[in-house]
Amino acid sequence: MTERNFANVDNRFTLVVAASKRARQLLAGAEATVESNHVKPVSIALDEIAAGKIKWVRTKEGIK
Repeated sequence: MTERNFANVDNRFTLVVAASKRARQLLAGAEATVESNHVKPVSIALDEIAAGKIKWVRTKEGIK
């Protein structure tokens, strides 16, 4: 198992949402932005996020 550094992600819930959305993009045919030894889209998405290649914008602070 490889160690990944997710210092650029503010919390684990953001990580899960960002990784799942990116994995769907990869399944739909998007090109990976990093070299990865993994085959599964979620693992590749996590590699991309750890490398800082994937950016996301929080649209609202949360439900109040």
